[in-house]
Amino acid sequence: MPNDERRSDADAEVKRQFDILSQGTEEIVPEDEFKARLRESITDNRPLRVKQGFDPTAPDIHLGHTIGLMKLRQFQDLGHQVILIVGDYTGMVGDPTDRSETRPRLTHDDVLTNAKTYLEQFFKVVDREKTEVRMNGEWFSKMDFQAVMELAASYTVARILERDDFERRFRGGDPISIHELFYPLMQGYDSVMINSDVELGATEQKFNILVGRQLMKDAGMKPQVVLTLPILEGTDGVQRMSKSLGNYIGIDESPAEIFGKTMSIPDEVIARYAHLATDMTSDEKSTLAERVADDPMGSKKALAFRLVAMYHDQAAAKSAQREFESVFSQRDGIPDDVTEFKISGAQEGIWIVKLLRETGLASSNGDARRLIRGGGVTIDGEKVTDEGLEIPLSPARSLLLRKGKLGFARVMLERSGG
Repeated sequence: MPNDERRSDADAEVKRQFDILSQGTEEIVPEDEFKARLRESITDNRPLRVKQGFDPTAPDIHLGHTIGLMKLRQFQDLGHQVILIVGDYTGMVGDPTDRSETRPRLTHDDVLTNAKTYLEQFFKVVDREKTEVRMNGEWFSKMDFQAVMELAASYTVARILERDDFERRFRGGDPISIHELFYPLMQGYDSVMINSDVELGATEQKFNILVGRQLMKDAGMKPQVVLTLPILEGTDGVQRMSKSLGNYIGIDESPAEIFGKTMSIPDEVIARYAHLATDMTSDEKSTLAERVADDPMGSKKALAFRLVAMYHDQAAAKSAQREFESVFSQRDGIPDDVTEFKISGAQEGIWIVKLLRETGLASSNGDARRLIRGGGVTIDGEKVTDEGLEIPLSPARSLLLRKGKLGFARVMLERSGG
């Protein structure tokens, strides 16, 4: 094939891949370098090494995480090599990005336990056979103190404090632990160790990814391209999706939970969820976005159906929709088969947090408090706003306790003894 034809074919393939991979991104830094990397990959028949890191600080993946995972899958489908960095060491530090205080530290065993669940859920989106999985403990566990000092010497405190969250905490007089300052360096060093061509991350990760770019330059390597992705709002439609805020939809949750939680999101974010968190085609996303204004309920059901089908199957999606409609089309959404509990005691009352835990509507005191703070708990239709609420056991009475849209418990309370 003549050189002009080969160049023309390469140009067309660069454009095709760039159009696919840039769709839905916030920023590509630098864009011309990304196109050049794609051209080299096509010309030399060498897949790009595409990195994203995850710290398993909690056991489950939610829809917010899948924005990056779906982009990784696009890279895989175009023939590139995806490297998932499981941060067993960075996870013990805890990413300080967007934090107003130091994260509680996890043990290595905690992180490894979470990592097992993470990996199982990763492969609901990315192709297991085309994924290289690396734990960053592979290199950090072998670093002696001299190597740590050399890494620390590669960046100044002034540059680290350019990060908005660090600067805000520093100016506000809030404590910043020294180990937190290592986090951007650790994430950047991961890129050096795997020689990445591209690193993906949410917009808030841009600083950390740029550190990796600088560390690769310092090591005499070709620096990685930065590709940032948008952040998905949680089910409240305002704050970012987060397990700690209780506003998440987990991809490993039951079909009924995924469907019901999706139906609880504000109408304003239906189209955004479809755009960022589903495998709908561009035409399907446009059609749904146009439909929202006239038929928000139908649009939301279509979104919920698609999400359940993605992480379970079509049959599960149909069943979840039937269950939702049967529950919420009648009697203000109260099902017939509400589980009943009888709680009695010699004390005068029971703490609402304890009641949520004992009825199984909350997994822990912290979970119960988050539910209440998020406005997700009602008693006989009245929203509970006081985390310290004591519910009297006398006189005996029955009440309907509700968590969100799908959690119910009918409780008989009575005081026993004197």
